[in-house]
Order: sequence, then structure tokens, then C-alpha cells
Amino acid sequence: MKKVLITGIDSFTGMHLAAYLEKFGYDLYGTSLFETGLKKYRCDITNKDDVKRVLQQVQPHYFIHLSGISFTAHENTEEFYRVNTIGTTNILDAFVELAIQPLKIILASSATVYGNQGLEVLDESLCPKPSNHYGASKYAMEVLASSYFDKLPIILVRPFNYTGISQAEHFLIPKIIKHFREKKGKIELGNLHVMREFNDVNFVCEVYKRVLECSAKSETVNICSSRGIKLLDVIDMMNTIAAYTIEVEVNPAFVRKDEIASLTGSPKKLFNMIGKVEQKPFQITLKEMYEA
Repeated sequence: MKKVLITGIDSFTGMHLAAYLEKFGYDLYGTSLFETGLKKYRCDITNKDDVKRVLQQVQPHYFIHLSGISFTAHENTEEFYRVNTIGTTNILDAFVELAIQPLKIILASSATVYGNQGLEVLDESLCPKPSNHYGASKYAMEVLASSYFDKLPIILVRPFNYTGISQAEHFLIPKIIKHFREKKGKIELGNLHVMREFNDVNFVCEVYKRVLECSAKSETVNICSSRGIKLLDVIDMMNTIAAYTIEVEVNPAFVRKDEIASLTGSPKKLFNMIGKVEQKPFQITLKEMYEA
């Protein structure tokens, strides 16, 4: 059995991905900032000694780095860089210093590195220009990680928006579903005209699995489908699923001044690398989340 070590294994993505990979016979290990358990190690990635201790114990064949701060409205801006940027270089340094050579290292960046390009579809040829600290911390991570391409088999992935059961309620789709589940009469949202990918977490898990198993390395690739969905369309789908119509009100406090109007990606490079990955209609994802 091939050992897979996932940082942030108790995160939304980590939980889904660990369960998904186990179905295919992988031996899953993980790190958590708070909890320990069977094959789960407490690890603060901003502390390189913590990272080295876990790597020495597990000796993973594959490594997937999901740990980080992913909520763009997180208040402590310095933490974005301390965790997302420095934390990642601590991991790569630890691999090099311990002379551990895994078969593949996947580092999770983000589509927010693109910023607002003024284009409908974003591909990897674009020059990133992040418009917030989250995106900037991820782009800084990418630049620094690329200097390890000659030492380690790294793939940098840029996931576009995705959702699913158990995603934290401060994220947009779970927030909307919670309002419908509680039969609220009104919901306050920000910019209603934004378009996002809104992929299913199982689509993302299958992509991670295929990237893990493919021969590519020293690459940066989108995790996306180019399936853009408008926020108001999400509300319409939920009106149907919940069998009532909610009133939508724009709260100016929720409208970000640096809001990216359209954020969909080109999956051409991804699908050339791993083959086309299909996913369920978004209405089904919403229904599963609503009924969970």
C-alpha cells in the first residue's frame, strides 16, 4: 500500500480526499493543528521541526499539502503569509534536509492568484495578479516552491471554487443552504452578479487522485471545469429544492471592493494531463448538501 500524507487532513477537503483515496487502496496519514489519533499527527507547519518529525515517522510515498488559511476574509493578514507561504517552504525544506524523495508532492495553491484579469476564462498562461492577501500569499508560495522543482517532484494546483457536504458555513454555498434549511424568509448577500465555478468536492478528489498518479511534475495546473454558475442561479436552484422562494437582499458590507467579477478556469491543460473528469450537475450537489 502506498502511503499518502495529507496536511490538514481534518479540513473540508482533507476529510473528503482521505476517504476517497482510501477506497482505492491508499494508506492514509495526516496532520492536524489540534488533534491526534490513529495515523493523525499534530503538526504546526510554521514549525519546521514539527514537519520533520512527522516526515521521519511516516516516510510518505505521496504528499498532498492542503493545510493553510483558505478563508479570504480572515482578519489576521500576516497569518496568510506565515502559514500559506512560509509553512509551505518549511515543508519543502524538510523534505530536502531529510533526503526524503516521494513519488509526488502536490501543493494546493488557489485560483485567486489570477486576480481580476478581465477575461471570462482563465488559463495557466496568464500572469497572476492577486487582489487580496490570500491570493498574494498563495502566489508567493508558488514562486518559492518553483525553486524546488529541480529537487522534488512537485505539482502546483490552483483549485477554483468547489463545495460539498461538511464545508464550513462561513463559505458562500453552505451559508445559502443553511438559510434554506432553516426556512429563513430573507438572505443577505454581496454582489449577486458574480460568476464562479462551484464544482463538486468529489470532482476535486478525483482530480487530486489522477494528478497523484500521473507522470507530470514541475507543473502548475488549474483544478477547474469551466462550468460557470451565477449566484442568482444558485438561489433559483435552491428555491426549487426547498420548495419556497427566499427574498434576496444586497448587504453593502458583503460587497468586496476588490471583488473578482468572473472566475472560471480553462481545464484544457488539466484534462490533457490526466484525462477529462466528469462531475454531477450542481443541482444534485446542492440537494445532497441540503438533505445532509
